Amino acid sequence: MERSVVGIDVGSAKIQVVVAEIDDLGKTRIVGLGEVPSRGVHKGVIVNVTEATAVIADAVALAEQSSGYQLERAFVGVSGTHITSRNSHGVVGVTRREEGIRPDDVDRALEAAGAIALPQNQELLHIIPRTYTVDGQEGVRDPLGMHGFRLEVEAHVVMGSSTAIQNLTKCVTGAGIEIGELVLTSLAAGNTVISKMEKEMGVVLVDIGEGTTDIAIFIEGTVWHTCSLTLGGGYITNDIAIGLRLPPSAAERVKVRHGHTLATQVAEDEQFTISPYGENAPAVVPRWKLAEIIQARVEEILESVQQEIKRSGYDGLLPAGLVLCGGTAQLPGMQKLARDLFGLPVQIGAPQELMGLTERLENPGSAVGIGLVNWTPMWASQEGWRGARISWWDRIGAWLRALLPS
Repeated sequence: MERSVVGIDVGSAKIQVVVAEIDDLGKTRIVGLGEVPSRGVHKGVIVNVTEATAVIADAVALAEQSSGYQLERAFVGVSGTHITSRNSHGVVGVTRREEGIRPDDVDRALEAAGAIALPQNQELLHIIPRTYTVDGQEGVRDPLGMHGFRLEVEAHVVMGSSTAIQNLTKCVTGAGIEIGELVLTSLAAGNTVISKMEKEMGVVLVDIGEGTTDIAIFIEGTVWHTCSLTLGGGYITNDIAIGLRLPPSAAERVKVRHGHTLATQVAEDEQFTISPYGENAPAVVPRWKLAEIIQARVEEILESVQQEIKRSGYDGLLPAGLVLCGGTAQLPGMQKLARDLFGLPVQIGAPQELMGLTERLENPGSAVGIGLVNWTPMWASQEGWRGARISWWDRIGAWLRALLPS
């Protein structure tokens, strides 16, 4: 029996709503997409509830139109520099030792790890197990069924600002969608663009969005460190706007159409035309000049990532290197620039092997949206889970819209 799943990525550049169907084998088929430019969101957090609610509702309406589903509940991405994390330790006694460790024992251990002193304005988002210890036996990945007296867990605990979370919740519910779970966007993206083998070896996910750069370090198959930096693609766009005297919207178009992260790889005779402020006639700009602006800012973003990795203390445990995603990761030359800076393997991560409506989703900027609908197999056993409902008339209408010319 297929289950419907909805993911909502509330980003600083765009709102993306993905609708998918998951069959009994866990295979995901994309059946709907709604994507609109973002408003009311800055650096990953809501700054205008009215505007953000309206654009989320617009994206939901587009997703409903393309899928034929009426959306009800969604996994919603959360990001921003208000996100903090730490590693914590939990210990419990096993309740029924003759039966072995049961799910409720694991839950209690995780709750113990999450029982940390939180500031008044913070709340828990995730308690993710790193490794378990049973009666002193370390390195246990799955303790269920094992016999023992004492269960310990090392967990990664993710927290966020209560105010930011409440504002995001208000906007999503105001658009008519119930939140199934708030999911840290770097974890959602890592769920899609990083393989199990890379997570086992040690790898860093770097999601360079419009307003923030989100980092997640995976080692031994699970997450060990997460954080969010204030620099993102908008930082690059702002510098282009200043350097070329352009409005932000025009600077963004120039970045996407003509941008490159390595000035030395741009031919000297490549040019493009712009309309700067205060000039009546169009101006011709060498592409290498734009690339110099972009390269300086990208280097600054990547150097901040490098500093954060070193600060985490895990910089020597990452043989699989970096996986870059997010819209900014699509800039030409990004992979080489990052490889030269870090001296590690670097990949550009994009969702792969998708089924269904995939044309607009197989790119690094859709890693979070696809990751949110792929997050659900962890929770799909919940009885009655449903992200959307559909009537046969709605499905027939969707088929007809897909067949008729626009």
